[in-house]
Amino acid sequence: MDAGTTGRARLVLLGALAPVVWGTTYVVTTELLPPDRPMTASLLRALPAGLLLLALTRQLPPAAWWGRLAVLALLNFGAFFPLLFLGAYRLPGGLAAVVGSAQPLVAAALLWTAFRQRTPLPRLLWAAAAVAGVAVAVLGGPVVLDPLGLAAAVAGTAVMAAGVVLTRRWGLPEGLGGIAATGWQLTLGGLMILPLVPLVDTGPFVLDLPAAAGYAWLAVPGGAIAYAAWFHAGRRLPSTSLTLLMPLTPVTAAVLGWAVLGEALTPLQAAGFGLAVLAALAGQLPAPPGLRRRHGSSRTDAPDEPAASRRGAGGGPAPHPGRKG
Repeated sequence: MDAGTTGRARLVLLGALAPVVWGTTYVVTTELLPPDRPMTASLLRALPAGLLLLALTRQLPPAAWWGRLAVLALLNFGAFFPLLFLGAYRLPGGLAAVVGSAQPLVAAALLWTAFRQRTPLPRLLWAAAAVAGVAVAVLGGPVVLDPLGLAAAVAGTAVMAAGVVLTRRWGLPEGLGGIAATGWQLTLGGLMILPLVPLVDTGPFVLDLPAAAGYAWLAVPGGAIAYAAWFHAGRRLPSTSLTLLMPLTPVTAAVLGWAVLGEALTPLQAAGFGLAVLAALAGQLPAPPGLRRRHGSSRTDAPDEPAASRRGAGGGPAPHPGRKG
């Protein structure tokens, strides 16, 4: 295995860390956190994690980058978290998981619509297979659609996909490390969520030992560590490859529900989750050489080359090569 393949495999493993950790959110929320406090959970997942990373890095972004950081913070946290929880509370968990697993297809559509950049056909097919696998695993019986919940889930999937695409294209400015950039996004996103807490949350705020442990888990592993890993991989892997790892979130949630909560997991569900995992991993493979030559490697296997790989426009130097979640 050559150095390039080894490096890509490490990035995939690092990117997969985040969806797996996010898959623990359902168990943590249902077992440890007070009910009816979705915005409180969002706020305490983002703001403390951001402040922790800022305290560790102590880096200020260039003045020209504040606008980009605000956009990324809105897409990745300020808008995504509220839409995620709104969809999760108003939709059956299975349907929310299916909508979320469609992120690579949304990312591919955004790349083509905004930048006329193609995604390799094999990766699109694996993305469709991942959605099918999740659907087989989590959808059973009639599904009652809530229009507002469905709109929130679709919008949440779209804004997160857009955040992944722009994270990849914009890269990092000179003098700002990836951990610091993550810290600023989490902090700004948390401040955007703050006004929503009294408007949305209805349950009493309880901070006993289980709740404190749950919020700490959401903030540190689920916030600071997971998002630092996610954005690090997101600046280096093609956007559709990275988002193809998202089905690992409902897979992890289902395994934990079976192992920790005693929830049933039928053979058909296991097969569906197996297909989703297979598609997520197979979608990380580079496009075949013939396909890259036919379409141009910069337009297929690495369709969203980061702007930071070119000097100018504040890009700086090239960077180093569910239900809630």
